[in-house]
Amino acid sequence: MERIINSLLETDMYKFSMGQAIYHQFSDYKTTWTFKCRNEDVRFTTEMVEEIKEQIKAYCDLRFTEEELAYLENIKWIKGSYIDFLRIWKPRYDDFEITQNAPCGLSIETKGTWLNTSMYEIPTLAIVNEVYFRMAHDYDALMESFKKRLTDKITALQNDSLGYCYELGAFSEFGLRRRLSGEAQELAVKMLAENAKRYRNSTFVGTSNVYLAMKHNLTPVGTMAHEWIMCVGQGNHKHNPAYSNWYALDAWVKEYGILNGTALTDAITTDCFLRDFQLTYATLFSGVRHDSGDPFEWGDKMIEHYKSLGIDPKTKMLLFSDSLDFERADKIFRYFDGKVKVAFGIGTYIANDTDVEPLNIVMKTTYCNGMDVAKMSDIDGKGMCKNEAYVHYLERCIKWRMDNEK
Repeated sequence: MERIINSLLETDMYKFSMGQAIYHQFSDYKTTWTFKCRNEDVRFTTEMVEEIKEQIKAYCDLRFTEEELAYLENIKWIKGSYIDFLRIWKPRYDDFEITQNAPCGLSIETKGTWLNTSMYEIPTLAIVNEVYFRMAHDYDALMESFKKRLTDKITALQNDSLGYCYELGAFSEFGLRRRLSGEAQELAVKMLAENAKRYRNSTFVGTSNVYLAMKHNLTPVGTMAHEWIMCVGQGNHKHNPAYSNWYALDAWVKEYGILNGTALTDAITTDCFLRDFQLTYATLFSGVRHDSGDPFEWGDKMIEHYKSLGIDPKTKMLLFSDSLDFERADKIFRYFDGKVKVAFGIGTYIANDTDVEPLNIVMKTTYCNGMDVAKMSDIDGKGMCKNEAYVHYLERCIKWRMDNEK
C-alpha cells in the first residue's frame, strides 16, 4: 500500500497543545499505551498486521519540515522552545511492540517517554483503520457509499430538500483517528469547507487534523484529552488521584494562561471535576468539553454551575464531542441555543460513514511512571485499565472526596 501518514502534522491538534505542556513540565514522565478493538466480530489477518507494521515504520521515517514548523509557530500559543524541540524530534519504531496476541488478532503497545508515546496514538489508529478497510472490504465500493452519504449530509445543512435541514451552529471535523482513509477525510473536509457559505444555520469551523488545516487554510481545533488529566493527576504517585483535575488544570494554566482553554470534564467523572472547576478556572477557561454521559443533563449541569459562580453561561462554550451525528447535534444545538455558546466536534459520522460499520478502536494510556492509570467517565464502558484493583482504588478515592469534602 501507499504511505498512509505523509506528514508529522497529520495528527490531532490537541497532541501539540498537550505536547508543549508535556515538554515544558513533564518531560521525564514515561507512559505505556495499549491498543484495543471493541468490535467483537473484527479480526485482523497476518497480512493486515504486517502491513500495519510497514506503515508504522514509514511513519517513523518522517520529520517535520521547516514549512510545517513555520505553520505551527504562527499559532499564537505555541512557543519557540517547543518548535526547536520538534525540529529534532522523530518517532521511534523501537517504542512499538506489535503482535497478533489479542482476540482481534492485533496487539499494539507503545512504551517510552510521554513526549514520544503521546504522539503515536492518532497516526497509529489512522493506519489501523485504513489498512483494515482497504484489505477487508471492497474499498472502492466503500468510497462510493461514503461520497453519497457525504453529499446528502452537506445538502441537509443547506436546505430541506431531503425532508430536513440541520442547524448545528459551530462544528468541526474530528475524524482522523476513526477515518475510512486519508482520501475520505480530506474529501469530507474539503467539501464541508467549500460549501460553508451555503449552510442555513451552521458554521464549519475547521478540523482537528493539523495537516489538512494547513493544506486547506482552515483552523486546527483541539486542546486537551483524557491522557492529560490521567497522567498529570495520577502520574505523580504522591498525588491523591481524586484531585487529578486540579493538578491538570493548574498545569494547563501555568502553560497557557487564558489561551487555549477548553477543559475536559469526564476523566474522573464530571461531578468530581466541578469540585475543582471553581471561580478561577471557570473564569480562565473559555469553555468545557463533553465526551460521555447524557449531553442534555451535562449541559444543564454546566450552565447551573456557571450561574452558581456568578458567571454568565452565555459567555462560555459547551463543546460536544461524544458519538455525534448531525441529527443528535441538531437536537443539542436547538435545546441550548440562547442559553450558552455551543460547538460540536464530529468525528466518525463525517470521516467514516459508509455501508459498513466503522471500527471502534482506541489507544489508551495504561501506565504512567510505572504504575496504573485509569479514567472514570460518566458512563461505563469507556475506561481502560489493566488492573481492576487500581480502578477500585480510584473509585474509593473519588467517593471519599465526594462524601467527605466540605
